[in-house]
Amino acid sequence: MFDAHKINMIIQEGEGLAVEFKEHFSPRIVEDMVAFANTKGGIIILGVRDNKTVIGEELTNDLKARINSLGRNCNPQIQAKVRQVQNLVVIEVPQGEEKPYGCSAGYFRRLDGTTQKMTNHELRIMFREHEVISFEEKINKEVTWQDISRDKIKNFLKEADIGIKKIVARDILTSLNVALNDKITNAGVLFFAENLRRFILHAQMTLIAFKGKDRIHIFDRQDIQDDLLTQFNGAIFFLKKHLNRRSEIKGVNREDIYEIPLEALREAVANAIIHRDYGMRAPV
Repeated sequence: MFDAHKINMIIQEGEGLAVEFKEHFSPRIVEDMVAFANTKGGIIILGVRDNKTVIGEELTNDLKARINSLGRNCNPQIQAKVRQVQNLVVIEVPQGEEKPYGCSAGYFRRLDGTTQKMTNHELRIMFREHEVISFEEKINKEVTWQDISRDKIKNFLKEADIGIKKIVARDILTSLNVALNDKITNAGVLFFAENLRRFILHAQMTLIAFKGKDRIHIFDRQDIQDDLLTQFNGAIFFLKKHLNRRSEIKGVNREDIYEIPLEALREAVANAIIHRDYGMRAPV
C-alpha cells in the first residue's frame, strides 16, 4: 500500500527499474504496464514530470476505466491497482505470473530505468523460460474427434510410408503422441484438423516470389492456410515453379536438375515448419 509519505520518498529518489513518471495519462502507458509485468513489477505515477516536478493528476471514473481497459486488452491480461494518492494517480503493476505479456504495440521490459521493446531473441528466451509445456504439446480443449480429418491422416501415413488398413483416429494420434488421454494436442490440430484455422488462426505459410533482389516487386504470392503437410508440399511446389532447371537424358529417362538441390530446399522448408514456435502469432 502506497501512502502519501512513501510516494513522496519515491518521487525524490526518481525513476528506476520499478518506477515510471508521467505528466498525464496517455494510452501509451500500456507499454510501461507490460514492461513492469514482464520484469519485477512496478508503479506508474501520473502527474509527475521526469525532473520530479509534481503537477498533479485527478483520478476520475473515466480515467480509471481507461487504465483498467488497457490492462484487460493485454495478452495475458494485466490486473493493475489504480488509486488516488493526494493529487497523484498511482498505478501499481504486479510482476506477472504468465510471462511474457504483450500489447498491441508489442512486448516490452524494464532495463536501466527505461521501458524498452524486446527483441525477437529476448522474447524467445522469455517464452522458453516461462513455458513449462510447449504450445504444440498443450491440449486444445476446443477440438473434438469430429474435427479430425481421416483424409489428412491417410495423406500423412502415405507420406510416412506407413501402411494401415483400418484408420482409427484415436489410436493413430495417440501412437504419434499428438493425443493424450483421449484429448488432442495442438500438434494434432496442426497436422490433422479438418479446419485448422478455426482453432489456430495464425497457422499459415506465406510464399512470395520477388522480381530482382530488392524485395520490392512481387510477381507471385500464395498463402497456404492448411495443415503442416499441405504447407510443406505447397512450398516445395512453389519453389520448383520458380527455380531454373535443366534436363538431362539418362538412358530412356529424362531427369530435371534444379539450380538449387531439392533435397536442400526440402530440409530448409521442413526446418522452417518444425522449428517455428506456433505459440507466436506470425506466419512462416
